[in-house]
Amino acid sequence: MRLVKNEPVEQMCRPYAGRWWALLVLCLSLLIIVMANTALTVAAPDMTQDLGLSSADLQWVIDGYTVPYAALMLLLGAIGDKYSRRGALVLGLVVFGGGAVAGSLVDSSTGVIAARAVMGVGAALIMPATLSLLAATFPRAERAKAITLWTATAGLAIAAGPLVAGALLEHHGWSSTFLINVPIAALAIIGAFVLVPPSKAGHDHRIDYVGGLLSVLWIGSLVYMIIEGPHFGWGVKAVTAAVVAGAGFVLFVLWELRHPRPVIDVRRFANRRFAGSNLAVALFFLAVFGAFYFLTQHLQFVLGYDALDTGVRMLPLAGAVFVGSALTAYLTPRVGMKITVTAGMVGGTAALALLTQVDAASSYGDFVLPLAILGLAIGLALSPCTDAIMGAFPESELGVGGAVNDTSLELGGSLGIAILGSVLASSYSSHLSDEVAGSKLPAGALSTAQDSVGAGYGVAQGIGDKARQLGEQAAHAGSTEQAAQLKAQADQLTQGARQMADAVGSSFADAVAHTSLVGAVILGIGTVLVAVLLPRGSNAAEEQPEAGRPTEERSAKAAGDGTEALTEGSAKAAGDGTEALTEKSAEALTGKSADESADESESVHGATR
Repeated sequence: MRLVKNEPVEQMCRPYAGRWWALLVLCLSLLIIVMANTALTVAAPDMTQDLGLSSADLQWVIDGYTVPYAALMLLLGAIGDKYSRRGALVLGLVVFGGGAVAGSLVDSSTGVIAARAVMGVGAALIMPATLSLLAATFPRAERAKAITLWTATAGLAIAAGPLVAGALLEHHGWSSTFLINVPIAALAIIGAFVLVPPSKAGHDHRIDYVGGLLSVLWIGSLVYMIIEGPHFGWGVKAVTAAVVAGAGFVLFVLWELRHPRPVIDVRRFANRRFAGSNLAVALFFLAVFGAFYFLTQHLQFVLGYDALDTGVRMLPLAGAVFVGSALTAYLTPRVGMKITVTAGMVGGTAALALLTQVDAASSYGDFVLPLAILGLAIGLALSPCTDAIMGAFPESELGVGGAVNDTSLELGGSLGIAILGSVLASSYSSHLSDEVAGSKLPAGALSTAQDSVGAGYGVAQGIGDKARQLGEQAAHAGSTEQAAQLKAQADQLTQGARQMADAVGSSFADAVAHTSLVGAVILGIGTVLVAVLLPRGSNAAEEQPEAGRPTEERSAKAAGDGTEALTEGSAKAAGDGTEALTEKSAEALTGKSADESADESESVHGATR
């Protein structure tokens, strides 16, 4: 028995026996690339203090990962399809691990941003490879269950990131949140060779590099615009990025419509199930990432939990994801994805609506129910959508299918942090200005406090430190009169520090409530759109319209029709010998096994319904 799996999964006569172990490797790879973002939200305060990061620096430390990650997935997914999906996974893990090592060693904002960008390139290789290998390794009857576990892993990673980072930060510096990725990546690389069989597309067609590069241009520019505009203002950079994104998108669509073998057939978006599933993924992660962005800040700054306690208090979300995933596996085959996805999005909207009740007096108990409902909603909605998106692609384009799903996810997450983060910052700044109106707080201090909730508490702490200094001076004053004067000033500053801290906490709580309302409205409108788009029925993978199929898919469909007609005729003529004859007939016509022919025939029935 060879230690390294060398037999391509496409050449196996029966489903790969070790496929569930292979899924474990794929989920482990997914875990670290999702945790790379969520863990950073907890490590950010320590990193900011140690490196002296400005708010702009911190924003790009976070989003330096997102831009290459989102922009490169489509092209790298197509390259993985052609050459090696397992090779793309392993290369991505090596690049990701290398970026993590670099990130732990640098001592400047530029260095951390560059390291995060390298990790983003690695993630762009890993993410579509995990889904394409999953779809290639599992037979269609088990694919939905495998995707459910894949989705549950993503939900777990959202909550596990802060927990792991918090545990590390108890005894180590922020660099440990980078280094933790290295042994996991090494373990996943070994597992990929030992447990995951190689896979690639069964054709030698040239990659549409022009379309791929245009996708990098417009997606990268769009994500850059989403980050730059709301956070740093709509100056030359943001407007230029918007123009490039718009022009690049138009050129991309026109090129893909004319190319005989496009990197992605954009006509697929005319399919309601496919379009609705992508919209649902994008909108859902807009809400989830946006909510996660302000919830972790509220738990840390307003409620005063440290990094580990914050991670622990996000666990209700992770547990609820698994419950929702189990419900999805049971409900979707019975009631159809339209109902489960819509129910999940309604749940997400309800969770955000509950967060509108947050105020200065709210405790952690007020967040438990919204977190649990949000986790349940993630489990219900996302795996049926991912299954539908992957089911819309032929076996030769599974990497592209995974990239489309993951690009929708990343665009949604980027929009969530940008839109809801911008609303949060604006609302907090406005409320704080109202709260401290009439006080003697210097204008410069107010401006600093309005920058972020952390900066606000920093200003309050600075006032308190000044009060303590005056108190110490009063204790050593040369005269009673001078001591009384200094003590009065110290008392006044102490009261001002307390009032400032209360104003910051109250303003941020009000901003959370206001931002949650905006998020609930966006997700609620999106829920209605998705419910209208998604067709009825329980079949997770609806075929594309005839006009939207590439030539090779239409040929396969025609061959499937011929196979179906012949097998039906053979059944009438041969009676009890039907099964053997149909299998031979299908193989003779299409060169495929009976199971594969049955899959094609089932797809044809789905297309004609």
